[in-house]
Amino acid sequence: MAASPTNPYSEAGVDTAAGDLAVELMKSSVRATHGPEVLGGVGGFAGLFDASALRDFRRPLLATSTDGVGTKVAIAQAIDKHDTIGQDLVGMVVDDIVVVGAKPLFMTDYIACGKVFPERIADIVRGIAEACSATGTALVGGETAEHPGLLGPRDYDVAGAATGVVEADAILGADRVQDGDAVIAVSSSGLHSNGYSLVRHIVTRAGIGYGDNAADFGTTWGEALLEPLSHVTGGGIAANLARVLPQGSWAEVDRSTWSPSPVFRVLSDIAGSTLESAEGTWNLGIGFLAVVAAEKKDAAIAALNAEGMPSWQVGTVGFGQRPTGAGEFEQGAKGVDGGAVRLVGAYADGAK
Repeated sequence: MAASPTNPYSEAGVDTAAGDLAVELMKSSVRATHGPEVLGGVGGFAGLFDASALRDFRRPLLATSTDGVGTKVAIAQAIDKHDTIGQDLVGMVVDDIVVVGAKPLFMTDYIACGKVFPERIADIVRGIAEACSATGTALVGGETAEHPGLLGPRDYDVAGAATGVVEADAILGADRVQDGDAVIAVSSSGLHSNGYSLVRHIVTRAGIGYGDNAADFGTTWGEALLEPLSHVTGGGIAANLARVLPQGSWAEVDRSTWSPSPVFRVLSDIAGSTLESAEGTWNLGIGFLAVVAAEKKDAAIAALNAEGMPSWQVGTVGFGQRPTGAGEFEQGAKGVDGGAVRLVGAYADGAK
């Protein structure tokens, strides 16, 4: 009997059968994000989304965003837990669309790995689909690419892109901000997806394993550090708030209005540093910031709290001459010459 012909692609380290199995395992999760607007199902060359509803807009503007989750994937790989990293991805991508007032419509993902482990890929996509469902975003397509020799067998990275829509006269921007507007903070559940190069540096230098028990958190270190979602990220509180304020405006964020959650305090203590020194890297307990009219702040805070998102006022927007005193204002960020923000006071000791 003649020997079965070998598959040169398989000999090169690419397992197409494993990729097909991964797609089968993730199909039900992906389909759960689909409404009648999604055509063609799972596995097509391109995701199809019926945009007929846009004809009801007077002037629809499409909003798009793309991002990844950075080195946080190293922790997921270290403890072999992959069902939350996809939620981080959606948070990083969809939040940027929401910030301009747009409704997210659909999203695609990209997973690059050294070797396809079907169950692991399905876990990642399951997390993406779960967060897509929670945000009303259809997951219309994606790609899993096997890169042997470039990535280690158990290494992977994830990225995604999403598209949303907003009516032109409803877009949110710095031009809407007025003197006396309230700055509202929405609580974060942890580190989320930024500053993990610093996190990993602190943990490694302290000789802590991600599987080690973390008495302060009631979980392992890895589980505590994988807490997903939300999105005050690169540049921290001051820089991100400054990006959405107009030139000539300023705001002081009062640290005394909240207490950073234990994960930030423990990591700072291990590093021998202060919470203030990490303000440009970590969210320090604030996952989202909103600028609202002063007369609507109480209603906004009540509505957010009713949705299970603890919220409170951290500051007020001013125009004209900035206050004097300790601390420098941060002016704009990431190429946006916006307003100026500084953090003042000392963090509260008790839990918010």
